[in-house]
Amino acid sequence: MALDSLSRVNKHMSSDRGGFRQKVNVPVLVAWLCLLAYGSLVIWTASLTIAEASFTRQLVGIGLGAILAFLCWRSDFSGLAGMTTILLVVDLIVLFSPYIPGLSYNAKGMTGWIKIPLIGLTFQPVELAKIITIFFMASLGAQYNGRIDSVREYAKLCGMLAIPFGAAVVAGDLGSGLVVFFSGACIIMMSGPKKEWVLCTIALLVGAVSLLLALDSVLDSMLGKDVLLKQYQMNRLLVFINPESDTSQSGYNLLQSMIAVGSGGFFGKGIGNASQSGAGFLPEAHTDFIFALLSEVFGFAGALVLLAFFALLIFGTIRIAHQSDSLFLQLACIGIVGMWTFQLLEEVGMCIGLMPITGIPLPFVSFGSSSMLMQCAAFGIVQSIWRSRGKAR
Repeated sequence: MALDSLSRVNKHMSSDRGGFRQKVNVPVLVAWLCLLAYGSLVIWTASLTIAEASFTRQLVGIGLGAILAFLCWRSDFSGLAGMTTILLVVDLIVLFSPYIPGLSYNAKGMTGWIKIPLIGLTFQPVELAKIITIFFMASLGAQYNGRIDSVREYAKLCGMLAIPFGAAVVAGDLGSGLVVFFSGACIIMMSGPKKEWVLCTIALLVGAVSLLLALDSVLDSMLGKDVLLKQYQMNRLLVFINPESDTSQSGYNLLQSMIAVGSGGFFGKGIGNASQSGAGFLPEAHTDFIFALLSEVFGFAGALVLLAFFALLIFGTIRIAHQSDSLFLQLACIGIVGMWTFQLLEEVGMCIGLMPITGIPLPFVSFGSSSMLMQCAAFGIVQSIWRSRGKAR
């Protein structure tokens, strides 16, 4: 009798565990929680010496992000597949909302923020636009059922991506524009174009960027103002090529970042001992250069731990995309993977001199509530896609 009762209890517990795994992807959940915990530790470390790095505000952002992640997990996003036009319109409204009278808010000289009426909280709309663009491009890519048969259709898809990318650049945020571009490009490449089309596109982009840089200084001198790229954006590109070309601003930041990363050694200097980031030599150490701060405090070993958590998150999300029965949701998952991957590579590469300085936040780690909220929302969307797998649409 007792054995029968124990058997029923074990069976019930096993069923509950199976049900939990059906609704929540455990590896991705573990990676997310580890990144939040690790990021909180890094921000707490920064708060010891950097007044702007409020640990309390970061915890509030994580708490709100966790609520948003739960709401996204409980939502069904498959209905967005047929809302291409609406998604594009909303995307553009969000991107240009900082220029709407009554909403615009300046933060450190930047106009890419809004102040929400009544509650007075500030938000960076481009973070939301990243998610909307992913759904927009996924809805377009899903229309081709995994195969793009003509160059015309492929060019149309690329042209549609250029709209939110161009809007982000015009709005003054080249870094976030690159995130939008890379995540959208990942979706296009998984929508079924021929390889030669993709290779030709890459070659054309390289040529276009080269021409843009060549024309920029000429047009600026002729018209007497910044036309294509703002001066600080051009400085960041030049500094990437030669860090010592500008030792007063962008070049100074890059040199200090590389010193911070290198001085951390294998195990780091330890909490409270970061001389470069903690003593103010490295500006924006808790936001733009968070990887440099992490490397100085926790060393090469700490950086490897961070990369391991991101690897678990990214490859787990790819597995979720592979198991989804909806092409739209598959492509949305791939877009989120592209967003996380690009921001990780850009942040790490920027801090060690392998990528241009753009000021892109490191997901789940950098200080800032806008990024934290939207990245947690992306995690919730991924879990929602996992929960809805097996349901043919």
